[in-house]
Amino acid sequence: MIIHDDELAQIDTPSGPMHTHLFRPAAAGRYSGILLYSEIFQVTAPIRRTAALFAGHGYVVAVPEIYHEFEPPGAVFAYDDAGSARGNELKVTKPLASYDADARAALGFLASHARCTGRLGVAGICVGGHLAFRAAMNPEVLAAACFYPTDLHKRGLGEGKNDDSLARARAIRAEMLMIFGRQDPHVPREGRAKIYDAMTDAGIHFTWHEFNAAHAFLRDEGKRYDPAAARASYGLALELFHRKLGEGDIAPEAPSAATTETRH
Repeated sequence: MIIHDDELAQIDTPSGPMHTHLFRPAAAGRYSGILLYSEIFQVTAPIRRTAALFAGHGYVVAVPEIYHEFEPPGAVFAYDDAGSARGNELKVTKPLASYDADARAALGFLASHARCTGRLGVAGICVGGHLAFRAAMNPEVLAAACFYPTDLHKRGLGEGKNDDSLARARAIRAEMLMIFGRQDPHVPREGRAKIYDAMTDAGIHFTWHEFNAAHAFLRDEGKRYDPAAARASYGLALELFHRKLGEGDIAPEAPSAATTETRH
């Protein structure tokens, strides 16, 4: 499916405009929406490719710059020690309430987008997985895919490092997909067990998958990339989104009489 991947939006939030990247099918019609949260490095090339993958399967995808209050529009951190340090610093500088306000603003933007049906899902990777978990507490979210969400088990998100994400899990009505790597030191076995138990106790409808893979195994750059696990993970997410969000109301285009094709 041909997509548009060069559109931008400035979404109003209480802490200022949020620079947001849009990916959507080029074909006529309306499509379900996915709010995609990045890693701590913001909208890098691998994140853009993930967004393009979802858009190519028939979704309007919005990817906000999660640190918009602190960095100029378009800022991307390198996958190195300095980039990691900056991303982790901002992760615990930004107030939890600002993350939640951003989610509400982005979901409202997607729901009202002219090319969106209003049926919404969320997805996120690393810290974005945690943000997707929190975004799923909004009642309009029908499905969420969280890829190795960091800090969820240890209440480490936001200013003060004392988030209430698992404590508020009962607010989630969306169907959840939780994906982890067993060799991920950021979400160790005991941490995964804590998340699993909290979601079970909260009565959440969820599916749980663990791969023999490291942290960041979805990122198609660097030595931790696992293409087999990544392909399986994207397939699971797409199955969830197709089932819960539908395929939109794509308007078929009549073939043009002026267009011919010759094959030799």
